[in-house]
Amino acid sequence: MSTVRQALTALDRDAAGRSMMDLAGELYLIPRSLTGDGVRETLERINRRIPLDVHELPTGTPVLDWTVPKEWNPREAWIRDPAGRKVVDFADHALHLLGYSVPVRRRMMLDKLRPHLHSLPEQPDLIPYRTSYYEETWGFCLPHRLLASLPDGEYEVFIDASLEDGSMTWGECLLPGATAEEVLISSHVCHPQLANDNLSGIAVAVHLAEALAAVPERRYSYRFLFAPGGIGAIAWLARNRDCLDTFRHGLIAANLGDAGAFHYKKSRHGDREIDRAMAAALAGLGEDLVAEDFFPFGYDERQYCSPGFDLPVGVLTRTPWGRYAEYHTSADDLSFIGAEALAGSLAAYLATAAVLEEGAVRSNAEATSSSVRTRSPAVAASAAGRRYRNLEPFGEPQLGRRGLYGGLGGAGRRDFEIAMLWVLNQSDGEHSLDDIAERSGLPPAVVGEAADALQEAGLLKELA
Repeated sequence: MSTVRQALTALDRDAAGRSMMDLAGELYLIPRSLTGDGVRETLERINRRIPLDVHELPTGTPVLDWTVPKEWNPREAWIRDPAGRKVVDFADHALHLLGYSVPVRRRMMLDKLRPHLHSLPEQPDLIPYRTSYYEETWGFCLPHRLLASLPDGEYEVFIDASLEDGSMTWGECLLPGATAEEVLISSHVCHPQLANDNLSGIAVAVHLAEALAAVPERRYSYRFLFAPGGIGAIAWLARNRDCLDTFRHGLIAANLGDAGAFHYKKSRHGDREIDRAMAAALAGLGEDLVAEDFFPFGYDERQYCSPGFDLPVGVLTRTPWGRYAEYHTSADDLSFIGAEALAGSLAAYLATAAVLEEGAVRSNAEATSSSVRTRSPAVAASAAGRRYRNLEPFGEPQLGRRGLYGGLGGAGRRDFEIAMLWVLNQSDGEHSLDDIAERSGLPPAVVGEAADALQEAGLLKELA
């Protein structure tokens, strides 16, 4: 009888790598966002490979502390310079258009246009990825070198896009096992024209589902979730909060196609079976693994590992988000990912499934072997010993509508925003601000400021 371990042994890495590159290429040019036809088309193409149950939630549906946003569908967008030449065109690259831009057609002088133009002075040849999901505005992204070269004069701006009531879409593939106990593999489908983040995650998840589906008997049931980042996981949790008792293990699949070494971000507690299985699986493959302690920002682990749900979910990537120069820029294209790296990532996920199926992971001490290098945050100086309870512990509360988070994705006061996420995640009555500052490595004053702001917004209750 075939087992997951035998499927791993029989894996043809060359063929799998080529197939994953083909799938990434097929999906690359689809203009995706939180909602809209780009997500639907992406799920439709995934459904040709693995069976998906596709779900739609109407705009305005309450999901935990959030509501489903309006549906956005971009069609055309460009800027013409004073000579009538198109200098920025959405047709050339999806990143040129600020995500969720409202429709606009106007003529304006360059000084009035500049606040709507976003670039990266430190990477002058690249287009940045920027969004404005929950604050209605418009804008364009362009290389800084082009921005600096624009002549004074009158420009024509055109954005043909709809932002109106519709729905949000996600897809699930469930592979039933011998038991109802589930392993969740979660991947986001909202990023336009970015190959490593996150077409690599989609490609690995699809091929992992195909490989597991070919194993006749599995101990676990495997659920593959393809959903928009943040709000998609929040909606899924809201719809399934009463049936999470079958949830046993989870992984976030992202950033799996670059040439970097494997990194694993542990679950919230850091000592769950998935954490031990990951170390054992990579050691069995002879792969080095950089294991990092949990932190409450990044991908959808911040939702699954919120204190109300506290699910055992980790994140296996190659180079983590934000730590490679191409991240969230036009340089994250198909040339940045490779078949060999994708195949190795698929093997790592399949090996982890094999270890979970066998139920024989090593002890904590054994899981931290010489091939696993653990990073822990720096210890901060003492902060106030106050303790709080998060009043919105299920998922991450919507900070933007409370004026606590920047409206433009990719910008904002980062240390304060990160401190708020740490305080929210750790305010379960067990941790003081002193503990949070120590674990996060953030300045105690910033942690205290974050707690004060969250309490004023009605999100925290101070405990005696």
